[in-house]
Amino acid sequence: MNANLVVDAKGLSCPMPIVKAKKGMDTLESGQIMMLETTDKGSVNDFQGWVKQTGHELLNVQEDNGVFRFFVKKS
Repeated sequence: MNANLVVDAKGLSCPMPIVKAKKGMDTLESGQIMMLETTDKGSVNDFQGWVKQTGHELLNVQEDNGVFRFFVKKS
């Protein structure tokens, strides 16, 4: 899946992945896709809640060797 923006939040713990995601989303146009990479296991629940709260669309969640990738389409 292609992303218009990749946000690297690996090595950061809550709430920093969400903070970086918000800053990244603020730079995108409606309909564009951001990929957030994080190693914080807690971010799985946190990020899904954030997406619901903000009205964006969570397209995909992947996990590979402890790295979580979230693909989000800006509303």
